[in-house]
Amino acid sequence: MTVTPVQKNVSPAAQRRVTKKKSEASGASIRLAQLGMTVVVLGAWELLGRAGIIDPFFFPLPSDILITVWEWISTGYVFPHLWITMQEAILAFITGAVAGLVLGFLLARVHFLERLFEPFLQMFNALPRVVLAPIFLLWFGLGIWSKVAFGFTLVFFIVFFNTLEGVKSVDRVLVNNARMLGASEKQLLRHVFIPSALTWIFSSLHISVGFAITGAVVGEYLGASAGVGYAIAQAQGVFDTEGVFAGMFILMIVVLIIDLLVNRAERRLLRWRPNQSAT
Repeated sequence: MTVTPVQKNVSPAAQRRVTKKKSEASGASIRLAQLGMTVVVLGAWELLGRAGIIDPFFFPLPSDILITVWEWISTGYVFPHLWITMQEAILAFITGAVAGLVLGFLLARVHFLERLFEPFLQMFNALPRVVLAPIFLLWFGLGIWSKVAFGFTLVFFIVFFNTLEGVKSVDRVLVNNARMLGASEKQLLRHVFIPSALTWIFSSLHISVGFAITGAVVGEYLGASAGVGYAIAQAQGVFDTEGVFAGMFILMIVVLIIDLLVNRAERRLLRWRPNQSAT
């Protein structure tokens, strides 16, 4: 006589709760590991600097950098510069991302236009962006628009090529089945191409956030009257390495916050996607 094991029926809701708890536990472990690694690196840096192994003139102590950051924040010195930089970065990010999305979808769907513009886009993409910064300063002056234009060139090509490849990689069987069911081009775009390309798009947006701020800061560094890049250049001009590292630290924190917001938007828009970390 064989004994049939009793199987427990687990509801989908319970499975989702278990998966969510496992994901939260894994995320907390990773956060603790990241925090520990940060403390170890900064602590080693501080100890090596105080022991004289690292020259504090070139690599200032983390404690001195944090003091400078606090001075910039407490006195309000950094906020006008940060506001200018964020305006430039946000405008560059929005214009570059929108243009890259629109042109990427258009060229992916109209193959004649893709073949027509391909050599020109490849040529401009291969052009070093730094050489464009002086030209933009001549065209648009020292205001924010020269930095927006420079950041646009960095963001546009990242979003464009990712969107182009994301749309072109959509399963042709899925597209043909949707057409057989009578889907129009608008319905294909809304229900097939955009959802399928969202992973590619968000991947490019993560990278573009940093590049938008990079474009703004580099433009300010080359010529500006305000902005975090300008503040860093001023600190460098008087050999204030604590100020240089403080500006870099503030920019890293800002990029981290913006990236967290992009992650939140990605999780909200891609809720239908299976959790890859679930086992």
